[in-house]
Amino acid sequence: MKKIILLVCIAVICFSCKRVYQPRSIENISIKTFKIDSTSIRAIHPLSETAVLFAGSKGIIGFTADDGVTWHKDTIVYQDSIVPSFRSIASNLSETFVLSVGNPALLYKVTNEEMKLVYTESHEKVFYDSMAFFDAKNGIAIGDPTDNCASIILTADGGNTWTKMACEKAPLLSKGEAFFAASNTNIAIVKNTVWLATGGTKARVLKSSDKGQTWEVFETPIIQGNGPQGIYSIDFYDENNGIIMGGNFLKPTENKANKAITKDGGKTWTLVAKGQNPSYKSSVQYVPNTNGKEIFAVGKTGISYTNDGGITWKEVSTESYYAIQFVNPNVAWLSGHQKIGKLILK
Repeated sequence: MKKIILLVCIAVICFSCKRVYQPRSIENISIKTFKIDSTSIRAIHPLSETAVLFAGSKGIIGFTADDGVTWHKDTIVYQDSIVPSFRSIASNLSETFVLSVGNPALLYKVTNEEMKLVYTESHEKVFYDSMAFFDAKNGIAIGDPTDNCASIILTADGGNTWTKMACEKAPLLSKGEAFFAASNTNIAIVKNTVWLATGGTKARVLKSSDKGQTWEVFETPIIQGNGPQGIYSIDFYDENNGIIMGGNFLKPTENKANKAITKDGGKTWTLVAKGQNPSYKSSVQYVPNTNGKEIFAVGKTGISYTNDGGITWKEVSTESYYAIQFVNPNVAWLSGHQKIGKLILK
């Protein structure tokens, strides 16, 4: 556990400085794969080109600080018998937080001194999916409805305490509408604005411009109607330009209404690459400092990218991954089943 805690300070490492985007054709891409035994990893938090934190199934959290030469892992067990499955990880720039799915929901804060449980929730329907921070003080985590609204918990003190939003203030969800805990990327934040993506009977985007206090709900053309259909991932390049992606988890090769873009902050969405690759994807992210042109998406069927804002796509690899997170325009970390990858754009 000490090894995990000591690495938390690395989370303050800044990502690369902004640079003016120069159009480029990405031709040479390499992927390093690191085997991580005994855990399925859906949540990663990159710290630098050589360091990444991860949270996985079977209560496992871990990191590398030397570009994958060595990996350190620890296991969290709650009340000596409950082994949490972690699907979410986030940082407030000084501390790291990990959140489990299932009943009870367990949210831990990792500091330089201890691993502290800061929120727990027991309910037969509890299932938290994603977590992120706006800034050093304010954070949000989202989960499937235990009533008829989205489960939303907020912090305003750097993650020391979390409070669940009353159902009358949270966005209402339709019966069978929920979130997917596939990659910790169905939540996106730009400054004080947060967008959430749903799936199931409805595939919609929930938007708050005041750090989760009030909400708007927008329809999308993404495939919807049953459990595994909908939006699995959302990302925004700025306050106006965003992308949603998903599909049908049970039909991963199907290219049917699974990707759309917005230019008005999420109010309206337009399908792109209709009937074309990429097929089902669980995570999508803009490449930083590329003017919203370059985007990568990963999933069961491999890795794809676009350099025209999502209009056309090219397959990069057939390797299966759950999530992708960029460090800078040239390096991203990937997570998958018993593995972590590092994507390098040369």
